[in-house]
Amino acid sequence: MGDDKYIFLNRDLSWLSFNYRVLMEAADETVPLYNRISFLSIFSSNLDEFFRVRMPAIFAFTSIEAKKTSIREEYPKDLVREVQTTIHQHLEQFGSILSNQVIPELKRNHICLYYGDMIRAEHTETILEYFLSKVLSFIQPIILRKENQAEVFLENNALYFIVDIGSASAGNDAHIYALLNIPSGNLPRFSSLPAINDDNYLVFLDDVIRENLQEIFPGFIVHGAYSVKLTRDAEMNLEDEFVGDIAEKIEKQLEKREVGHSTRLLYDQQMPASVKEFVQKYFSLRDEEMVEGGRYHNLKDLGNLPNPRLDVARKTDPGTRDQQGRLEYASWPALAHPGFDNHHSIFQSILEKERQLHLPYHSYNYILRFFNEAAIDPYVKEIYVALYRVAADSHIVNALISAVKNGKKVTVFVELKARFDEANNLRWSKKMKAAGIRIINSIPGLKVHAKVALVKRQEQKEWQHYSFMATGNFNEATGRFYTDHVLYTVNKEFSQELEMLFDYLLSRKQPGEYGKIPFKHLLVSQFNMMKRLNQLIDREIENAKEGKPASIIIKLNNLQEKEMITRLYKASRAGVKVQLIIRSICCLAPGIQGQSENITVYRIVDRYLEHARVFVFHNNGEPDYYMGSADWMNRNLYSRIEVCFPVYDKKLSGEIGDILQLQLRDTRKAVLLISNMSTGSVENQRIPVDPGQPSIDAQEAIYEYVKGLEG
Repeated sequence: MGDDKYIFLNRDLSWLSFNYRVLMEAADETVPLYNRISFLSIFSSNLDEFFRVRMPAIFAFTSIEAKKTSIREEYPKDLVREVQTTIHQHLEQFGSILSNQVIPELKRNHICLYYGDMIRAEHTETILEYFLSKVLSFIQPIILRKENQAEVFLENNALYFIVDIGSASAGNDAHIYALLNIPSGNLPRFSSLPAINDDNYLVFLDDVIRENLQEIFPGFIVHGAYSVKLTRDAEMNLEDEFVGDIAEKIEKQLEKREVGHSTRLLYDQQMPASVKEFVQKYFSLRDEEMVEGGRYHNLKDLGNLPNPRLDVARKTDPGTRDQQGRLEYASWPALAHPGFDNHHSIFQSILEKERQLHLPYHSYNYILRFFNEAAIDPYVKEIYVALYRVAADSHIVNALISAVKNGKKVTVFVELKARFDEANNLRWSKKMKAAGIRIINSIPGLKVHAKVALVKRQEQKEWQHYSFMATGNFNEATGRFYTDHVLYTVNKEFSQELEMLFDYLLSRKQPGEYGKIPFKHLLVSQFNMMKRLNQLIDREIENAKEGKPASIIIKLNNLQEKEMITRLYKASRAGVKVQLIIRSICCLAPGIQGQSENITVYRIVDRYLEHARVFVFHNNGEPDYYMGSADWMNRNLYSRIEVCFPVYDKKLSGEIGDILQLQLRDTRKAVLLISNMSTGSVENQRIPVDPGQPSIDAQEAIYEYVKGLEG
């Protein structure tokens, strides 16, 4: 097979297969009930983002007459139909799981969620009281008339009813349509109602309003109310030519984002054809933007579904968990790291030897300690950090502000273009700048996605540099459920190259000028990353051709970039054993004869989000280990500053290798990705367990493994 004949899978259909894998967890009866509900929430939230971010591109590229063959290959004319058909199938399964599995299981556990059911008489007075006292103040009905058509605006992903009403005097044949907001941004989506016998009851905010429509439209006949939700294009359109104050430009773009072009109107499938026709015409929507849905939208809110049984138990015992873990996973307390705990100072610990964290198994407090101690330590003089996504109430940023007030020189690169975190990052950027921190803001046309920091400490008349390099963000919120790895080191070669990187971010002058050495240890996109990765793969290819053992293990969130995939295809054809753990997008087609028969791809979806990027090259028995921030996507390798770093310490690299092996042996939460040439995507295939062999849950096994580490 020639290089030009290689098969590449479609990125969007591949991503949809990942979201379906999330849905599989929601359907898995071995998963505790409320965790299954959380997976329904995640599936719904993921799909909303897909319609905001990817559907605009799909609509655009499939509609143009593309001269470039590569564009038509990635966006074939029938892609919109394929995507919509796939999503429709997934949503039907979503509805079936919720209606036929989850809600009945809630009832068996004495938790009754009204889901299109008749409200019991015992609850009508409570619902009316709640509506009149709390909900009514947020209600803003609008009669939809031709004269106000240009003024009526549907906010992105907000919930509304289209209410079909008629004048009592005109009879049932007269129809007036009104838009009625469902204020889920102001009020909880779910409310608890008085228990009846042993049963706890929950009601949607939507149904609180439905029950009281006559209070909103007195004197009218209410024919029906049908929920709708409009999703808008989220692309920022920050072009490379933007110069000047990029923060100001981003603020303006954020205002535009929420008024972006529509990509989907989700409507209640019970909506009559006449009402649907009116809505489509009134809001000027195309046929492909009209998407049939259920009675309730924004079911990502299921992630906030109250658990009355657990709430009652917590009042008597704050540390309680539902008996036998039926409703929620038993928690895994974050683990101590003896290597840090055996020293009073975190810097003493790192000076003794390189240290490594495996999050969220290890406590995130060791990251907070690193910055907190740097902020107060009198010997620390300078701190450098690159921030991509930070928590809304970030302790790390507050530590940096304290550091500058304590006389430290603090330099922070803030990526203002981190999608959906722009406003949060912009707010922190302004606050840090006002405190006196030197802020480096976004580079036009280039995102900085590296997760690195550098602390300069004066020790016994000489400088000691402490490098922090990670696979995940400086975000204590996501640090509780993202799996990542962190390396702390005083390796001078690493710190010199991190200094070089921060100098580049400050000056925009290419490394290598002024007599500085190029990157030799760190892999930095825009500079040496792709070249070095290709060299490492090519070495395995040569070893395989010479009859030596040759293998590659790569763990990524997304694999899309064709040059890197092609290199893996060549490795497979040369006889290199390639094992991939890809969480989300995978454009590589595994198991194709003459192309990828030596490539196996795994996908793991479990209680924690697999987030680390790890690369292992066998090197004839002397393996090279790298970790870092970079996925193999076009955007990561061509339009971002990413940093991957080698793990030279044999003990620490051995830990990474052990963790990868546990993931490759997972038979409970891992699936094999199987190429489906008829759809151009991959299917999730469960891994069979050999008779007599125990099944393995990698995350559970890793927790026990990390618990046993000596640090």
